[in-house]
Amino acid sequence: MTEPQHDREPAEHQRYAHYLQALDAVSEAEEADLVAAVLRDQDVAMAQGTVVHHLDRRAAQLLTDAGFTAWVHIMAAVIGDRDFLTRRLREWTLLRTIALNEPWAAEELTAASDWFQRTAATTQIITSPDALSRLAERGRTRRVRNAASRRMERLDQPPN
Repeated sequence: MTEPQHDREPAEHQRYAHYLQALDAVSEAEEADLVAAVLRDQDVAMAQGTVVHHLDRRAAQLLTDAGFTAWVHIMAAVIGDRDFLTRRLREWTLLRTIALNEPWAAEELTAASDWFQRTAATTQIITSPDALSRLAERGRTRRVRNAASRRMERLDQPPN
């Protein structure tokens, strides 16, 4: 007996799951080619959603690694002029800059996306009092401001 069509997962959902599995297992040498192949999918929104999921996972893994910058350059070349993906890579680079206590501009922090501000306010790798203070005062959402304030309070407390 065959399964009714409405009970099956849509093709783009199947491709999304397949792409995520492939990207999760891809070697560093083949990563750029696979990302480029995913971005050629006819469903642009699904393809970019898949790639941003991959970028987020890999950037988090590489954030303080010396290979991060080279990886960003490779990914930037692959994603080309896709605004959303380009912005996400830029914001991961800013997150790295703050995490490594390198110079950054306050305007970059306040102009960044809601995703970036939430991530910066909640991730344990960001310990910059300047960044957290700026987010506590000027974060775009109450959620960001509250999270940054709580993080600052925890940083001020002596370890047990």
